[in-house]
Amino acid sequence: MHTGKYVFAQLVEFLPQKFFQRIVLEYQGDKYVKSFSCWNQMLVMMYGQLAGCDSLRELVSILEVHSRKSYHLGFGKSGITRSNLSKANENRDYHIFEKFAYKMIDIAQKKRLTREFEIEGRFYAFDSTTIDLCLSLFWWAKFRKTKSGIKMHTLFDVATQIPAFIHITEARVHDSKAMDEIPYEPNAYYIFDRGYFDLAKLYHIDIIKSNFVIRQRGKLKYEVIQGDELLDGPDNILFDQVIRLTGPLTKQKYSGKLRRIGFYCHEHRRTFIYLSNNFEIKASEIALLYKKRWQIELFFKWIKQHLHIKSFWGTSENAVRIQIYTAIIAYCLVAIVESELKLGRTTFDVLRILSASLLDKTGIIELFKHDEKANNMDNSIDLQLPLIFSGH
Repeated sequence: MHTGKYVFAQLVEFLPQKFFQRIVLEYQGDKYVKSFSCWNQMLVMMYGQLAGCDSLRELVSILEVHSRKSYHLGFGKSGITRSNLSKANENRDYHIFEKFAYKMIDIAQKKRLTREFEIEGRFYAFDSTTIDLCLSLFWWAKFRKTKSGIKMHTLFDVATQIPAFIHITEARVHDSKAMDEIPYEPNAYYIFDRGYFDLAKLYHIDIIKSNFVIRQRGKLKYEVIQGDELLDGPDNILFDQVIRLTGPLTKQKYSGKLRRIGFYCHEHRRTFIYLSNNFEIKASEIALLYKKRWQIELFFKWIKQHLHIKSFWGTSENAVRIQIYTAIIAYCLVAIVESELKLGRTTFDVLRILSASLLDKTGIIELFKHDEKANNMDNSIDLQLPLIFSGH
């Protein structure tokens, strides 16, 4: 399969190029462009993400070394310089890359919808990660006297492990404000940490017939309509109650009924209290959903470690956004390839092997077969070593 093509060129075939070109036409991204198109720009940025480049200088240096391969990698016929890549990131509309990122998200989610999940439905965790920036270079993102920063607010599909929505703001924007930007779906479940405890916004979710699960923050005045403390209940559920808020301000913000669940976590040796507007699923399932929220924390950690959104290759807001969206495109591409080729590996494992083989001409499936054989040989050697040293 794909004999004679570089691994990176094989990956590019999984990208919907015609859709990308329609977006470019919509935003006139290639107007007055003679050689280095938006498509070339995106592929170069993706190569930098997958190759683990820390700077624009490093990326361009690698491309210069392999300049004879540029055309076959999809980077165009002319040479790539720091200047033309930097100008493209500064001046070309980031919405081109944002729209394409959402197309890749849609494809990746559909590919992974068949994955088994413990509960039926659509489940999303919403959280943010702050990326610190240098104040002197990123003055537009100032949020403290001596610091700049941005927040990447992310809606994460916990079943497919694909980000469904991304909202980028300055770091000073409070987390709960980003809740207004979420594209809510009727009957879907939205899981929040207590930093998003805003009763008026939660009531809005209830009104539009969506579901939420959130940790209770602070003390609440309420009356119990139904349910008592279970103490030694099944699945570590201490209580499962239907309540109504009685505080003058809180009942004004949330006038409906709420479900209040107490869950004892043996691992952390503490009790967690969850609130939800869903009265149908089991209390243990609500506790499980909140536990799944940690997947978004793992996603933030993963993408910061293995793709490049901590050190930026441009200083303008436009360049920063383009880099973040190309990181998301790269993440989704890896997920799509893993699913399409039925590799049976984790996203990190697929990225690890692909990153080390971008300029290899082996077919992708063969690449993973070789890696599996190498692992089996290593395991065989490990098993034989005790026998060798024991004299048998």
